[in-house]
Amino acid sequence: MNVTCMTRQKKNIGIIICDRYHTCAGGKCLKALRNREGAFSIYKNHEVELVGYTTCGGCPGGNIEYCIEEMKKNGARIVHLATGMVVGYPPCPYIDHFNNFIKEKYDVDVIIGTHPVPQSYYNTHQALGTWSSHEWNEKLKHILTDEQTRLRYS
Repeated sequence: MNVTCMTRQKKNIGIIICDRYHTCAGGKCLKALRNREGAFSIYKNHEVELVGYTTCGGCPGGNIEYCIEEMKKNGARIVHLATGMVVGYPPCPYIDHFNNFIKEKYDVDVIIGTHPVPQSYYNTHQALGTWSSHEWNEKLKHILTDEQTRLRYS
């Protein structure tokens, strides 16, 4: 029997957060990773190792050009653009550029989001109509959870 076929491949991931949250210790992201909630729910049946965690470097995201290379050296094949990039106000105006650049230059998968959207941010963006387009539905698909989960992340 081939043992390799029986083991599940470990997913090595990196996380990039918005620089306006540069002092964030990653509590919500790490909780969601541990509990496989939000965008990390896609790993329910996988072992995951976080191999990189950094900021974008501040607008317009200068660190994006370089940090992925370091993450790849550590084994990253998937990069998550943190939930803070879409829940902060205003949402990151460069997120689409980051997504496209990372995929093209570094040939890694990019997932928008980490932890579930906290209820307080959900309420604000609903009231402002920030996320009322098909484009935002696609960006939020992994992190816009049920109210009970959103409340646990507020």
